[in-house]
Amino acid sequence: MSNTVTEYTNIINVCRDIFSKKTKDYGTAWRILRPSSLTDQIFIKAQRIRTIQEKGENRVGESVEEEFVAIINYCVMAIIQLKELELDEMELDPELALSLYEKYINEAFELMEKKNHDYGEAWRDMRVSSLTDLILMKVLRVKQIEDNKGATLISEGIDANYFDMLNYSVFSLIHLKY
Repeated sequence: MSNTVTEYTNIINVCRDIFSKKTKDYGTAWRILRPSSLTDQIFIKAQRIRTIQEKGENRVGESVEEEFVAIINYCVMAIIQLKELELDEMELDPELALSLYEKYINEAFELMEKKNHDYGEAWRDMRVSSLTDLILMKVLRVKQIEDNKGATLISEGIDANYFDMLNYSVFSLIHLKY
């Protein structure tokens, strides 16, 4: 498990750095996006990964690894949009944005540790293509919950699915030696 902690942390450090730099470049323009729009962004990235995996060809040039990083960061943005409802301002101070990023990344990490314990790091024996499919399935679940205006009868909420997609993306990057 200590290897997982190190690998997870290294990947999140890269993602955080990209988030921080993009926040300096663009501000928090992503705040205009509703969670459903972020869900669609995650879908686009995951679908592109799957297409590249199936066709074995990448014509755009952005790597599969970069797409998984984008999924991680979009998941954090979506969680912020879902959970930080008291934040009315569109433009967040970069330090506040990074602080919120840290808050939810830490929550994702804690969830990963709990699930990793219970599942015995089963993800290590999974294929990246399976993790991609799980991300796509979670996206479709989120879209259904969004279409149902957030109501579920028995299932986890939207935020739980975002956390899972984030962690599946980290696991994929660990497999890809990112």
